[in-house]
Amino acid sequence: MILSRGKWRKVILIGVKQIERETGVTYKTAWRMCHQIRRLLGENISNMSGDVEADETYVGGKKHGKRGRGAAGKSIVGGLAQRKGKLAAIRIPNVKATTLMRFIRERVLPKSTIHTDDLPSYNRLIFCGYRHKRIHHNHGTYVVGDIHTNTVDGFWSLFKRGVNGVYHAISSKYLQRYLNEYVFRYNHRNDEIPMFKSFLGRIWTA
Repeated sequence: MILSRGKWRKVILIGVKQIERETGVTYKTAWRMCHQIRRLLGENISNMSGDVEADETYVGGKKHGKRGRGAAGKSIVGGLAQRKGKLAAIRIPNVKATTLMRFIRERVLPKSTIHTDDLPSYNRLIFCGYRHKRIHHNHGTYVVGDIHTNTVDGFWSLFKRGVNGVYHAISSKYLQRYLNEYVFRYNHRNDEIPMFKSFLGRIWTA
C-alpha cells in the first residue's frame, strides 16, 4: 500500500483510529505503522554546547508523590535543550545524580553552561566540567536574567498537551517512541527543507 504525501504527514500527527479510517487498513496494521514510523524518528543528539537547559518531568500514572521517589506509576523523562538549537528527551530510570550526569555527559560538550532548577542531583555538574546556573523554582522564581529552563519546560507542555489531546494515554513501554515523534518535530520545525522530506530521508536510510 502506498500512501499519499498528505496521509504520510498525518500518520505522525493523529491517532491510530483515524489512520485506520483514512487508510482503510486494520487497527493492528495502523498501530504497527505508527510505531514503526516513530521508531525511525529517533535521533541521537550529541555535541550540544553553549547554553543548554536540563530538566526532567513525569509522564503517565495517576498518583502524585515526592519528586524523584514517590511518583508511583509515573515514567521519568530527562530533557536537554540547547538554546536556539536541538533538543533531546529520553526515558530515564530515576533522577539520581549518576543517572542525570551520564545523560548530560553523553550529549553536552564540557565547558558548556547548564541551566537547571534546584534539584540537588545537579550539584555535580561543576565537577563534571560544566558551568552551572541554577534557577530556584522552589522559591517561586522562574527567570533571573538569562537563567531559566523555559525552553525545555515549553517542550514538556507541548508534549503533554499533544499526548492528552491526540492519544489521550500512552503506555510506558512505548513512551520513548512518542518522545521520538515530538522531538523530531521540534528539532526540524525550522528546517529549510519540508519536514516531510526529512521524514522520507529517515525511511530511505533505515
